[in-house]
Amino acid sequence: MDGRFTIAKLMRKKSKTCRYGCLFWCRKYFWEGQDLQHKEQEKIVDLVVERPWYDGFFVRNRRLTAFVLPALLFHICWWAVMIKRDLWFYFEDNFFISITMIFGSMIAGMTSVGGGAVAFPAMTLAFQVAPSVARDFSLMIQSCGMSAAAFAIFFMGIRIDKLSLITCTISGAVGCVFGLHLVSPYITPPQKKMAFVSIFFAFAVVLTFVNKSHKRQTFERIPRLTIARGIILIFAGFSGGIFTSFSGSGLDICCFSILTLVFRISEKVATPTSVVLMAGNSLVGFFWRGVIIDGISDDAWQYFIVCVPVVVLGAPIGSVLGSHFHRIVQAALVMILDTAALIGAFAIIRPLTKELIILSVSIIVGGTIFFASIFVLGQKYMKYDRPEDKDPKKPVEIDVRAMLNSEVMCSNL
Repeated sequence: MDGRFTIAKLMRKKSKTCRYGCLFWCRKYFWEGQDLQHKEQEKIVDLVVERPWYDGFFVRNRRLTAFVLPALLFHICWWAVMIKRDLWFYFEDNFFISITMIFGSMIAGMTSVGGGAVAFPAMTLAFQVAPSVARDFSLMIQSCGMSAAAFAIFFMGIRIDKLSLITCTISGAVGCVFGLHLVSPYITPPQKKMAFVSIFFAFAVVLTFVNKSHKRQTFERIPRLTIARGIILIFAGFSGGIFTSFSGSGLDICCFSILTLVFRISEKVATPTSVVLMAGNSLVGFFWRGVIIDGISDDAWQYFIVCVPVVVLGAPIGSVLGSHFHRIVQAALVMILDTAALIGAFAIIRPLTKELIILSVSIIVGGTIFFASIFVLGQKYMKYDRPEDKDPKKPVEIDVRAMLNSEVMCSNL
């Protein structure tokens, strides 16, 4: 919210020509403002009252504090281990992973594709790392980076859908454990690579057509839990957990697709929800692989050590930046990343057999039909649902936007 009155102020001061210029366009799509929970809005409104600098310090500086606090905690632990164990030599051979995760961690924090969606294809396609090692590394590094991003989301009071968060977290954990034992061992490495990029490219195709209408109606939350909604969310969480079991990422994009296509949740709400979901699922996968199965390789641990200081900064910074993006920008980032991953897979995977091509095309066609079908299901859901469920924005007690337009509030923020 706090970025939106900045746009209004800019529009009042600038001329008509400048209003439609590049600066206005950038502010509209890349600094729209945060979609905050109601309690956080009230805290910001309370700052209108003059107070000492220390009273409300964390509210005024919540964006800075949101990524500094978790990064500081992780860095203290990391530096203590590195100095004690003298593990600096790991950077000599693995620095390329650190560079990759600079971008991967920021993308993980600001979009719904997760750090594993960058790490897994980059490591398996570009660096020829075994998929099982890339999967384990993705789970390990996301348990730090996306946990830091999740802290930033909760600390800033960014709006998330709590109903889907609880349901998909539980079903996603079950799906991840199920996939680690009964799915991942029976899929070949090339099939894992191709299946991962193909299914999410299919989602990107449907999301592209859906967002051609920039003014399509979206909502801020799923209003109430019904049997049908519960089944849909459980299916999304379980399927996403299975994808996580062989690629290190998947629960976030699966739940994001259901939230945006079926329930018409705004991308500004679905994205932080998916980030928190993936943080929890990564912790489950990391624990299961590292403690229960005890199957994490030395290579994965080395990659993990050299990337921790990078991702615990990049992911929460990505969450802070992404929370200000327009929902169309967040959707466009998903489309671009999924398309780039598919192109990279076809360019790098060798040998690119006829079976792999058929598998990829089949998944893309089938996935497109599936995602288009659930979009149609979402339209029917909106058409026949109870009228009181269609506008979850009604129970707002204060006119926050009007209060935030005051000059005092602008100066405080």
